Formats: sequence, C-alpha cells, structure tokens
Amino acid sequence: MEILDVQEAKGGEHDFTVDKDSIGSSVSNSTSLDADRGYLGIEACHANSFIPIKSSKNHQLTKKEKAYHKKLARRRVVIEHINCKIKTFKSMAYPYRGHCCNRHSLRMTLICGIINYERRV
Repeated sequence: MEILDVQEAKGGEHDFTVDKDSIGSSVSNSTSLDADRGYLGIEACHANSFIPIKSSKNHQLTKKEKAYHKKLARRRVVIEHINCKIKTFKSMAYPYRGHCCNRHSLRMTLICGIINYERRV
C-alpha cells in the first residue's frame, strides 16, 4: 500500500465533503473503499465502499455484523499506521500556522514520498 495523493482543506471541513470535492468522482467503482463513520453516505457515490455498521441501544450488533467490523478493522489498521507515520513529523500533527499553504502542500508531498520509500525498502 502506498500514498498516492493527499488532499487538504482550509479550516474544519468534513472528510466526506473534501472527498466529494476533490477525488470522489474519479475513483472507479472497481476499487474498494474502506472508510470510517465520517464517510456516512458514501454508498450513494461509490458502489464498492465499506463503512462500519452503527449499533444502538435498541439494536445491538449481531455476530455476523461484529465479524464484518473485525474484517474491516484489519484492513483499515494499515491506513491508521500510515497516518501515525505522517504525524511523527511534528509539522503534520498540528495545525499549520504558516502564511503560505503551497509550502505546506510541498512538505506533505515530500513526507509522503519519504514514507513510500521507507515502506518499499
């Protein structure tokens, strides 16, 4: 698995909104998308997407749904580990307070290139 692209947004913007505005329509339906609960409603845009099933006080998860969650979590943990590697660079873990957003995008691209290189070796 490798980092292909990084999208940024100004301020506090919802993950699904950033996805729809940037790369959401360009991803083919043959590619599977494993997302978290922040992407609720992605099934309407992308046919081959998987998000966790929500439980409630009146509707507990069945064994089949729990097994689905476990399988999805095993695939998503790789992505979370990559996010952790990105955040080891302290400039990515905190809000960027610089005056030029182009520099931040350049730094993010360079850091992702370093992580991709480390994962290949």
